[in-house]
Amino acid sequence: MQARFHDGLTARSLLVEVTVEAHRLSFDADGETHVWSLADLQIEDLGDRLRLSHPKVGDGRLTLDAAAWRASGGGAGLKAERRHQKREARLVVGLAVAGLAIAAVVFIGMPAASGPLARATPPNIEERMGRNFEAQLSIAFRPCDPGAGQTALAAFGQRLEAAADTPFDIRVRAVQAPMVNAFALPGGAVMVTDDLIALAKTPDELAAVIAHEAAHVERRHVMQAVWRSLGLGLVLDAVVGGGSGAGQQAVLLAGSVADLRFSRSAESEADVRGQQLLEANGLSSQGMAPFFERIAAKGEGAEAGAVRELMSSHPDSLSRARESAARARPGAPAFTPAEWAAIRMACQKPKRTLRQILKNPLGG
Repeated sequence: MQARFHDGLTARSLLVEVTVEAHRLSFDADGETHVWSLADLQIEDLGDRLRLSHPKVGDGRLTLDAAAWRASGGGAGLKAERRHQKREARLVVGLAVAGLAIAAVVFIGMPAASGPLARATPPNIEERMGRNFEAQLSIAFRPCDPGAGQTALAAFGQRLEAAADTPFDIRVRAVQAPMVNAFALPGGAVMVTDDLIALAKTPDELAAVIAHEAAHVERRHVMQAVWRSLGLGLVLDAVVGGGSGAGQQAVLLAGSVADLRFSRSAESEADVRGQQLLEANGLSSQGMAPFFERIAAKGEGAEAGAVRELMSSHPDSLSRARESAARARPGAPAFTPAEWAAIRMACQKPKRTLRQILKNPLGG
């Protein structure tokens, strides 16, 4: 039976005579006899022709007539072909199972385990992680001017900390950022953007937002989000290869504003607990509802872009406004008129746009 032999090293092909016997085939090429076991053959069906290859010759291959191959006693070869197809099928099934397992770990396993893992994380580890995140974010989100406004915010954080069941120092400060948002980091830091301060109409509204974030710290919701991102990073490292840094990048992203997302149940829990922290200090908890109502109104109107970031991390503002209004209790304002004025003035200097931040994070 004639076939074309390509040695896999050069572009030329040789016309050879192939003999099939017992469990092997043989042919001569360039004065050398080649013997291939039929059991190890890899056969590719090209229609009326077949391409045969063998592990011992690398890229070498034979191309021959399919009918002639079968007529010459290639039944064993056809079995090998079926074995090769089965191996390919097993590989596909194995990859599919592995993909499902990875998806289960990322989307089911880690979210389910993130709560227990967060509670089991030693506070000193979480605080150290939070300090690193805070230092990174401070490059892009520069603190507003130090002074009476920042002092008032820091003192308010200490009052919330005294009422909270937390081992962390709740450190509140205002930052310059081109978005309306407030966010907590692992270990107790709470950052409030200048745009959110400008959006708040009363001290009670700002206090409610900060208390909500302090509740996230107390309930360790932030560390849960970090564990979810850490789990994804570990999976990426396993897939891409150890030392790729994918896991490290996922953990770093967990500290960014965009990635610290909470479930609806965690948001509702922080709403309730935030109001409780205010009331424990004898402060009004009536500021949460009007703030959420205004956020919802702006999200539906022409100013939607201004609050998009806050709405993406704090969804369903209208229902939350109704629920917080039902729980609200009167009390003293969180800030004196002088403190409130200082807080609103703390970030009045011209701020940089997001494009400017990305172009020159250090400013100047």
